[in-house]
Amino acid sequence: MVRTPDSNAEEKKTAGEAAAEMVRDGMVLGLGTGSTVAWTIKRIGEMVEVGMEVLGVPTSYQAQELAIASGIPLTTLDQDPILDLAIDGVDQISADLTAIKGGGAAHAREKVVASSAQWFVIVADSSKYVDFLSHPVPVEVLPFAARLAQIWIEELGGTPTIRQAKMKDGPVITDNGNFVIDADFGVIEDPGLLAAQLSEIPGVVEHGIFENVDELVVVIDGEVKVFSRV
Repeated sequence: MVRTPDSNAEEKKTAGEAAAEMVRDGMVLGLGTGSTVAWTIKRIGEMVEVGMEVLGVPTSYQAQELAIASGIPLTTLDQDPILDLAIDGVDQISADLTAIKGGGAAHAREKVVASSAQWFVIVADSSKYVDFLSHPVPVEVLPFAARLAQIWIEELGGTPTIRQAKMKDGPVITDNGNFVIDADFGVIEDPGLLAAQLSEIPGVVEHGIFENVDELVVVIDGEVKVFSRV
């Protein structure tokens, strides 16, 4: 199937709205960041409008603003540390449900929220579903430690690039006040090992390799498919 911007957009909408059907009355939800899960949040808002009662924990200012605009009542992990369900988007995900996230520079908060949930679901269009991960890994790092982190990433075989902002001069600044290094390792043969190695780098706040995905909702050839971790 030839991919076009329009087909990807339709797949994102379909996958995002399909994932919203997992939400049940009374749930406390983790609300992810990105263009696909935005459709999930909007659909949950429609469900709230007709009487469903839920609470949401957003993973970024973007997700927070969209949730408020959609009429979803919000809470925090301090108030509700155990979530029923977290739904988020992805940059790339493999058949074994290992994911790379962080294109929106929100992966540190996304990982905290996902780890607080009893069930973690990824929504994606077909372009994100691959046999082997090869997307650059976003690494959130303390600005003070950015150069050291780059050296360590190079020693691991990666090519590190500090992500630059598009509407301001200088690096992207995360919601936590840190830099993001995009670390390109080509095809990642052992994501689990790389995740452990990145976590050992001094000054790294969080990396974008997610190994805790429970379920994937993805649209392939116009059909919603659901894959669960075995």
